[in-house]
Amino acid sequence: MNPTPVNLLEFDVDGLVAWFAAQGEKPFRARQVMRWLHREGCTDFDAMTDVAKALRARLAEQACVRPPQPISDRISADGTRKWLLDVGAGNAVETVFIPEATRGTLCVSSQAGCALDCAFCSTGKQGFNRNLSAAEIIGQLWLANRLLGGGADGERVVSNVVMMGMGEPLTNLDNVITALRLMLDDHAYGLSRRRVTVSTAGIVPAMDRLREECPVALAVSLHAPNDALRDRLVPINLKYPLAKLLAACRRYLDRAPRDFVTFEYVMLDGVNDSDGHARELVAIAGEVPCKFNLIPFNPFPGAPFSRSPASRIRRFAGALAEAGIVATTRKTRGDDVDAACGQLAGRVKDRSRRTIRLAEMETKS
Repeated sequence: MNPTPVNLLEFDVDGLVAWFAAQGEKPFRARQVMRWLHREGCTDFDAMTDVAKALRARLAEQACVRPPQPISDRISADGTRKWLLDVGAGNAVETVFIPEATRGTLCVSSQAGCALDCAFCSTGKQGFNRNLSAAEIIGQLWLANRLLGGGADGERVVSNVVMMGMGEPLTNLDNVITALRLMLDDHAYGLSRRRVTVSTAGIVPAMDRLREECPVALAVSLHAPNDALRDRLVPINLKYPLAKLLAACRRYLDRAPRDFVTFEYVMLDGVNDSDGHARELVAIAGEVPCKFNLIPFNPFPGAPFSRSPASRIRRFAGALAEAGIVATTRKTRGDDVDAACGQLAGRVKDRSRRTIRLAEMETKS
């Protein structure tokens, strides 16, 4: 009986070198195969023409290339594309591609569900199911490149990756770091550290580890300017309050590819959008070099909040700008297919079992 084939998408270059070494192969074979896997999106070992024929035959017996499989593929009126991906055992995750004039951004999930239960986030309302494997994380980029194809000049459509999909990336750090290394590796996707962003609600020890092992651009889900409000909106603040979080941000900037942290701030009507809140954010900006990304709240069924009016968001952004702080307002994209920020939840019906029922999510396309 043959053992279960090894999914080669699980390995960064070091892992693949080690796996090939165990087969008695030289390190260059790993880099050869990695280029076929990630640059070419190849799943057929026989098509890897510069790999020795005997090795191709052995790979066919011992290995596979198995990304998550699409359940549905929906395109918004604004061109945003959302895939629902089967990750087995009744679980699924969502991946979103956001096309813009000068770049294409892929929003990648790191977990099926999320344990942090931020008050304004639809994903958190489904509870936590499990961490995604490295293959399931990088497989989202692999699949998007294959389904989107290349431009006329042969360049890939995905130029930026943001770990802002379902889940908290820093509570699945081992697998996230493996996927990040593949994103950055010139033998794989060759993305710049500045074009790969990890978003976190503020898992301080993991922020320090990411800084040491694989520093990329950092976004922090702030959403409140003081501990009392953030305790309510982002419960992880009870464990890592603002003073600890801001200190971790300052440490991170020592190694970061950018000289600022992006603070994400969802605009909730009458909750965190007052002039006083803006003044408190100005004080925070005095402690950490940063810019603010103001996110109009995207409603979901049963949400206890509403979106701040456009006039209030403009006033809030203006108050930050007057203090010399860069503040942009995120354009809502893909909300007609539930692909906007905070909406990635797959229409979860049953949180008590913490299981995504695939049949309830989407009509398979």
